[in-house]
Amino acid sequence: MTTFARTDRTVISTWWWTIDRVLFAGIVVLTVIGVILVIAASPPVGVRKYHDAMHFVVRHIAFLAPSAAFLFVSSLLKPVGVLRLAKGLFVVFGLLLILTFFAGIEVNGARRWIGSGTLRMQPSEFLKPALAVLVAWLLARRPGLAGLPWCGLLVIPVVGLLVLQPDVGMAAVISGVFAAQLFVAGIAWFWVFGFLGLAILGGWGAYAFLPHFTERVNGFLDPTTLGYQIDKALRAVAGGGLFGRGPGEGVTKFQLPDAHADFIFAATAEEYGIIACLLLVALFAFVIGRGLWRVYETRDRFIQLAASGLVVQLALQSLINMAVNLNLMPTKGMTLPFISYGGSSFLALAIGAGMLLALTRRGARLEEGP
Repeated sequence: MTTFARTDRTVISTWWWTIDRVLFAGIVVLTVIGVILVIAASPPVGVRKYHDAMHFVVRHIAFLAPSAAFLFVSSLLKPVGVLRLAKGLFVVFGLLLILTFFAGIEVNGARRWIGSGTLRMQPSEFLKPALAVLVAWLLARRPGLAGLPWCGLLVIPVVGLLVLQPDVGMAAVISGVFAAQLFVAGIAWFWVFGFLGLAILGGWGAYAFLPHFTERVNGFLDPTTLGYQIDKALRAVAGGGLFGRGPGEGVTKFQLPDAHADFIFAATAEEYGIIACLLLVALFAFVIGRGLWRVYETRDRFIQLAASGLVVQLALQSLINMAVNLNLMPTKGMTLPFISYGGSSFLALAIGAGMLLALTRRGARLEEGP
């Protein structure tokens, strides 16, 4: 068995002794649970779509190896390396985000994906962590209000493009993360609430001018017109009770189109029960709390802002997915991090997690600009 001594100065040994192993373990446990739940929930969907019960299981496991590699490599980086990676991701996937309007795949009235057939990716998933790191760099480099206009030049165009796709949920996540980073940066409440007001105004505009979004909001506000997936998800949660029907005994997953992805939380509730779902929520809370604790411990301004942004991203995406499954907010196509089948979105999550692990390593600080 390979062991690493504290005096060993190899790259992997240094990584092992400086990384937050508790945070890393939490992410690994979430990923393992995700594999188990995808195996349980995806076969009926695979049969319906591809006549292959193991289609999504095989693809999910296939994505684990490159995702683990991305997480490991990005977690090896120094903070300046994380910043350079964020700049590269922002340029590449920013261009791909623009390309979705010309060559994107249209699904349910939205052009969010690039690719063809089953080989496709959502550029905004990779933009999320990159944008959080770049905003942190600008706010740390230009204290007070000096960095705010520069941040706006990055955030506002991205949010605008997302609303036009339309992908209002992703726009809301990025806006929420930006507001949280402004709060951590100590920006006056006037500006924080001002940006949130703009985000609310943008949401109203989306409701007024985007029929697809209008339909989803109206369906949420009118309990007599539950959408098909929400109705089935609520039946799954209610049918599972406290302890669930048992592994493999769920019936609603045979009717839910996205039981393996956006509605895996409901499929989990049916087979494993509310208690298991509460334990899953507790695990997410632990990972998020551990990340925030590491943010609190650091004294490097850039790391505080970047790591807090990455943690809030994880928290918001998890919260939105669970809330949609329980009909606490309008339907939004957003996966449950590390749990849902996600394909390329899993790769993006791995990069974001690797960035967070790199930034929270012992002694990490941004010593010089890239």
